[in-house]
Amino acid sequence: MGDFVISLRSFQGGIEYAREQGIISPAYTVLYPAQPVMHGYLAWLFKSKPYIGNLSLHVTGIRQGQTIDYEKLARAALPTPPLPEQTAIVRFLDHAGRRIRRYIRAKRKLITLLNEQKQAVIDRAVTCGVNRAVRLKPSGLHWLKDIPAHWRFARLKDVAVVQTGLTLGKDYRGQVTAIWPYLRVANVQHGRLDLTDVKSIDVPASEVTRTTLRPGDVLMTEGGDIDKLGRGCVWRGEIPGCLHQNHIFAVRCRQDVLIPDFLVGLMVSRHGRTYFQLTAKQTTNLASTNSGTLGAFPILIPPLNEQRAITQAIKVEASRIDAAASRAAREIDIMREYRARLVADLVTGKLDVRGAAAALPDEADDSDVVEQVALNVEAEDGGEEAEPNAGEEVEV
Repeated sequence: MGDFVISLRSFQGGIEYAREQGIISPAYTVLYPAQPVMHGYLAWLFKSKPYIGNLSLHVTGIRQGQTIDYEKLARAALPTPPLPEQTAIVRFLDHAGRRIRRYIRAKRKLITLLNEQKQAVIDRAVTCGVNRAVRLKPSGLHWLKDIPAHWRFARLKDVAVVQTGLTLGKDYRGQVTAIWPYLRVANVQHGRLDLTDVKSIDVPASEVTRTTLRPGDVLMTEGGDIDKLGRGCVWRGEIPGCLHQNHIFAVRCRQDVLIPDFLVGLMVSRHGRTYFQLTAKQTTNLASTNSGTLGAFPILIPPLNEQRAITQAIKVEASRIDAAASRAAREIDIMREYRARLVADLVTGKLDVRGAAAALPDEADDSDVVEQVALNVEAEDGGEEAEPNAGEEVEV
């Protein structure tokens, strides 16, 4: 505990500060100060952009085999100001880091609230409509409250066709085949398509006829995280002649009864999420459905003119909310850029903050997390960010 560790990927993310007592494998290298120096200063330095960029000069190997050559790194000079100046730098960065972290935390909370607001807008619109003065009736489903009296229910398979896709790896020897683009699970995201990497497949004409996507098809993956199961997006014909894999369902609505965008709204609503969670086949952290379960999904059917009004209302309100969330996310990015620039300028001596640090008020840490992760490192679950803070002076 209190040492620094060169990991297999330190040339990408910097040298880590060890927060716990323990042992390491021979694949890692432990560093500790050989002269009086503040751990806090080194923690900021080792995670700064200039230092991480310099680490690339000491890398050996290629691709996945890259690692830092410690013999080269050991000969590299480090900027080490006098201890009083190190103390000032750490004090100033810790103070700024706390304020920035609070700002980012507040913006993340805002984004969460905006996403919840957007979900509430969708839930209300697709289960109650946009006219709040209509007469209601019981839905008959324990998870769904009253619905407009003039709406009806139908099973999805009664108002749409559920098309299954290609099975990869099939043997088509002896048949005339051709190469076609096809969608994989990776291409179908939650509410959008990612077409940056579309694969191709060699299949016969019979498979092409059976699995070709048409504009207006609603795409849905058969498996994934339980809270995201059932979420879909509309295919707009972005790639002509595109097919789809069997882990993606293509739902083709009878558009004289059901508008594709309204169906997507139902799928992502609380009604849709509850249905797919209750009917899913679950394993550890994952869930899946099948075409039979999808076909039995109870669909709310308003008149077509109401479906159009509902989808338009959702689009307008969701765009406004998304714009606000995007602004907040951009503000977080700007603050991170500012923090990275500030750290770089201080640990490389471009800014002298000794006077400013001396004038700062004493401020208690708002959390022990300040010592837990290094600058610009974010937990995989999107949790709090923190800065390296090991303020004690160490002499070895």
